[in-house]
Amino acid sequence: MVRAASQVTRSSVTRLALLAGLALLSGACRDYTDMPLTEEMFGSDEIVQAEGLHDPAFATDGPRVRFQPAQLPVISLAPGQERAIGSVLNVPEAMRYGEHVWNDEGVPPGKPWILVDLKAQTLSVFRGRDEIGTAVTLYGVDEKPTPTGRFTVLAKMKDHRSSLYDAPMPYTLRLTGDGIAIHGSDVRDGAGTHGCLGIPLEFASLLFQQVPVGSEVVILRDASASMKSRVRAAPGALS
Repeated sequence: MVRAASQVTRSSVTRLALLAGLALLSGACRDYTDMPLTEEMFGSDEIVQAEGLHDPAFATDGPRVRFQPAQLPVISLAPGQERAIGSVLNVPEAMRYGEHVWNDEGVPPGKPWILVDLKAQTLSVFRGRDEIGTAVTLYGVDEKPTPTGRFTVLAKMKDHRSSLYDAPMPYTLRLTGDGIAIHGSDVRDGAGTHGCLGIPLEFASLLFQQVPVGSEVVILRDASASMKSRVRAAPGALS
């Protein structure tokens, strides 16, 4: 787990949505960078993190929390489209800005996919049904919300640089033709983005290595509210 200076505290306050992108530049993917956020944008100087998938009531001494087959949380993506969660990483405390958790030990092979929970302010990567990484993510303000839904990683650019802002955007995973993307960023208190999901650089590098082009990315306003079943089994560590 990587620590930073400013803690993201838990709260039931609803998080702000992602920004939509700016105009398409020369037929290429739109470029984004971090931008300062003001108190007026949030209506408060507190930036909060809800529990989302990582409920502290089910913390364990092991590296992850498992669910019994009959009690798997099921994320509803769309009518008739669901994903079951087999296990999540053990995150007993609210993460700080710039912090991430990564542990794929004991997780069997599987197809990677990404879940973004805007309310919890987290981005998680799964291998099959098992979460292998999670981090606090930056996003934008509500004037230009990014549509929620299902996306596909269309392209990967390890050393991408924004031509619009002349800023580095390392480990970019482009999600749409008009520019929504995930990339490495300076994830700090009081920062946001012009539309992308900004994640810690080390986490972005790991994500870039694990997630191939064609992988699914699900962006939800509130992952907990999208669960059909939230009954959890007794926690335990994977061997």
